Amino acid sequence: MIGLDARLEDVARQYDAIQADLSRPETSTDPGSLRRLGKELARLEPVVEAYRRLGETRTELAGARELREGDADEEMRSMASEEVDRLVADEERLLEELHVLLLPRDPNDDRDVIMEIRAGAGGDEAALFGTELLRMYLRYAERHRFQPEMLSLNETGIGGTKEAIAQIHGDGAYSRLKFEGGVHRVQRVPATESSGRVHTSTVTVVVMPRADDVEIEIDEVRDLRIDVKRSSGPGGQSVNTTDSAVRITHLPSGLVVEIQDEKSQHKNKAKAMSVLRSRLYDLELTRQREANSATRRLMVGGGDRSDKVRTYNFAQDRVTDHRIGRTVHNLPAVLDGDLDDLIDALVMADQAEQLASLGETDGERG
Repeated sequence: MIGLDARLEDVARQYDAIQADLSRPETSTDPGSLRRLGKELARLEPVVEAYRRLGETRTELAGARELREGDADEEMRSMASEEVDRLVADEERLLEELHVLLLPRDPNDDRDVIMEIRAGAGGDEAALFGTELLRMYLRYAERHRFQPEMLSLNETGIGGTKEAIAQIHGDGAYSRLKFEGGVHRVQRVPATESSGRVHTSTVTVVVMPRADDVEIEIDEVRDLRIDVKRSSGPGGQSVNTTDSAVRITHLPSGLVVEIQDEKSQHKNKAKAMSVLRSRLYDLELTRQREANSATRRLMVGGGDRSDKVRTYNFAQDRVTDHRIGRTVHNLPAVLDGDLDDLIDALVMADQAEQLASLGETDGERG
């Protein structure tokens, strides 16, 4: 295995080479190259900065050790000893930071997200909570300057959401929202409950990286059955007098996507194809994870959607993420999109899991 210092030297060389490429006159006239090189430079910059701080810390540490063990007076040796302790702690912290920065990146992290929210157990109450979760993620997207776009919305007559499909555009959207997949459970007294009993309802959230058109090949003639019909609203009422709703069945997998939100059949078909491609891409990712014996247990980006991942308890004003055992209070703020504490904790736990897996792998190699 390549040593840490050798890997860091390699990253520093890559960083310098990219800077040199960016300074070339021909690069400045090529917007595609500018974007690609700029993104790569931004990805490597935190590693290079931490590596340079490590080099400075090690230089200072060598000087402090030399002073501590030299012919200086007792007071100077004592001050040098304290400096050594501080610099050793700094070196260890920087090494931990660099190990995390060098973890393999999820190649899907920079992608847009296709998010599906479906009411589960609990009838109308589950659908009402589905509406609250949808709003929570839309507010989260706004906080991070992502651009949400509704692809499909199937509502109940009392403001609930049976199913919603949204696309969230923005660099790094998947890197943050991939941890939201799974079953979300709500515990509260429903507005329709006269006896004051607490009910438990569930909503399933599916998070997928948006697939590009060229990544998933679909033979529309052989692989698809496309049905069109009139759109309908809550309770089956007609909301469109043209056959604009599109239902696409992918025959090889059995996946079905239905979109009816647009008045244009063409736009509905385009949205449905985007969702279908992302579902097929997500299926392939799941197969790859299952085939990989080193699949991390914590990662839920494409994880088991039957698993309960989070509970929202209204009476106790708390939200508990069961994967990491973390509880936060101020439930209204969470439902208003303030999810960063939970997502940051999930990111850190995921990184720790990766580091532990790498440690186990290194041990096996040794």
